[in-house]
Amino acid sequence: MQDFSLYFQLGWQHILDWQGYDHILFVIALCGAYTFTDWKKVLILVTAFTLGHSLTLALSIFKVISVNTPLIEFLIPVTILITAISNILSKRQKPKGQRFKYTIALFFGLIHGLGFSNYLRSLLGKSSSITAELFAFNVGLEFGQLIIVAGVLILSFILIWIVKIKRWDYNFFVSSAIFGISFVMAAERLPALLP
Repeated sequence: MQDFSLYFQLGWQHILDWQGYDHILFVIALCGAYTFTDWKKVLILVTAFTLGHSLTLALSIFKVISVNTPLIEFLIPVTILITAISNILSKRQKPKGQRFKYTIALFFGLIHGLGFSNYLRSLLGKSSSITAELFAFNVGLEFGQLIIVAGVLILSFILIWIVKIKRWDYNFFVSSAIFGISFVMAAERLPALLP
């Protein structure tokens, strides 16, 4: 139980670490186009993302797949960039479009899970029993993501329903800011891929 608590704490602290803000940006981009009333859609999106990153995190930790770190570090801001563009381009949420967003969140979760794997592998060291630690770390990551989601949805509620900013203006501002930041991140990480 003590190990669970430790790895749970490491999971939520890792996702909320401002020095590794790329994951925070992705979660904000993922739910930035939604309001408080869309909480069910956001919950499904975040769960799809969690399933994706949990799968590749486990596969990487158990050495089923190997990680090309520079490629993953480049792809993470690309996923953020694509999510921000998707928010800007979709003025209305259509049912088919929503299912596509769930699929994309799952796929992008696969990429982000590979990014988490190096961090978790360094924590585990030569531990022989890693299943419980992996589970606790994933639960901690999900908890951290839900804190981010709650913050974004509360902010959207305040700005859209109380301050009376138009929903589209809020989405455009948040998504454009995230697009700009992730574009710079991707550009900075691109040279590491070049020979």
